[in-house]
Amino acid sequence: MATATDAGKTPEHIHIEKLVETKLPTSPIYQFLLAPVQITGASKGQFVARLPLSQNHMNSSGSLHGAVSAAIVDWAGGMAISTFDLRDKSGVSVDIHVTYQSGAKVGDEVEIEGIAERVGGSLGFTKVTLYKVEDGKRGKIITTGTHTKYVKGTEPQKS
Repeated sequence: MATATDAGKTPEHIHIEKLVETKLPTSPIYQFLLAPVQITGASKGQFVARLPLSQNHMNSSGSLHGAVSAAIVDWAGGMAISTFDLRDKSGVSVDIHVTYQSGAKVGDEVEIEGIAERVGGSLGFTKVTLYKVEDGKRGKIITTGTHTKYVKGTEPQKS
């Protein structure tokens, strides 16, 4: 049910916020890494979120850990697929590629963009980019990734 705080949000935005609220607590790793994530926008096949970085996200050198970036690509690929047709489940990972381009540190904020490039009957193909937020706006790229998921059986049931 839509609330006053949902005013002006797309159905995809509301759906992704609901998934964050209901599914994040059921995944220990996502709860640990993504609890403060905020969805800032969504439309069919695309969403944007922001995440403040804490010590939990860092490697021993004080920079964003590569495994954390990969976990974000994994999560964001699934969320992008969920925006495609408001599905609650996004399937299982088949393939993830992550490219590390720059770093981030404690106190930085990252903007996460997930795009479902194609969602078919069996596979979904996504592209995810993590940007450093600079002066409140999207700045340089930190990480890019592609994520393929097996989605058969996850599509919403037709009534």
